[in-house]
Amino acid sequence: MQTPILEGLAKELNGNARIVKLNTDENAGVARQFGISSIPTLILFRDGKEVERMVGVQSAESLKRKLQ
Repeated sequence: MQTPILEGLAKELNGNARIVKLNTDENAGVARQFGISSIPTLILFRDGKEVERMVGVQSAESLKRKLQ
């Protein structure tokens, strides 16, 4: 459910943000490092630092507001 929203947002942002998807089964160490215990978890980074964390499906509108 979250993937189509993120894909649409990536196109809309036209390279102004990087959206990365992580398979937590294949990357358990990374998931553990970032404390991911629920899926989906979206983490926003700015200048390499975490600025926001969202758990659960997020709407496109909500994500756009958070990225401004």
